[in-house]
Amino acid sequence: MSPFIETDGKHRKLEGWPFMFTLLTTIAILIGGTVEFLPLVLVESNVPRIETVLPYTPLELAGRDIYIREGCVGCHSQQVRPFRDEIERYGEYSKPGEHVYDHPFLWGSKRTGPDLHRVGGKYPDLWHVRHMEDPRSTSPQSLMPPYDWLLSDALDFEDIPSRLRALRKVGVPYSDADIQSAVSDARSQAAGIAMGVAGSGGPQGLEEKEIVALVAYLQRLGTDIN
Repeated sequence: MSPFIETDGKHRKLEGWPFMFTLLTTIAILIGGTVEFLPLVLVESNVPRIETVLPYTPLELAGRDIYIREGCVGCHSQQVRPFRDEIERYGEYSKPGEHVYDHPFLWGSKRTGPDLHRVGGKYPDLWHVRHMEDPRSTSPQSLMPPYDWLLSDALDFEDIPSRLRALRKVGVPYSDADIQSAVSDARSQAAGIAMGVAGSGGPQGLEEKEIVALVAYLQRLGTDIN
């Protein structure tokens, strides 16, 4: 036996008790993790803030949930990295402070399709409607499947206030007035988008459909900073 292997020390004895060793190791990890994590949660100055970044409107929030539900985040990241090639292709790199109201955040590295963090305002509303209805009609080389049901499925406006209430519990500053007017605000924004789409030669009667919420969300992405 090697003279460098301890055979009768206290540590060797502890390793001979697998349950106790596992328990003590777990406790040590929890203590270390808590010491590192708590300051990030409890100290307000650790949270990056940008004055121009505001919470999503009710309709944009509903659109974000549809975006997550349909798995868009599985192919499109929302994180422009601070590299020259990314900035030249997508625009200004993403700042942590732009995502303080994202629950969950949608940063990532999976890019079957292009990054979408700076897509807001890049295309008109009708482009997004056509792209979701038939991706090849706007992007001939696209691998994306159609999401045409978004143009026919009704949006549940009455469920939106509960989404705002849930986010307020995790720190998003929605006021009582914001929650009370969420349905009317969402309907008003939806009507404006639908009117613009119809006026540009697009489908009629989209103001009650899920597509307008998704368009509202996509048009918001990356627009909180210049």
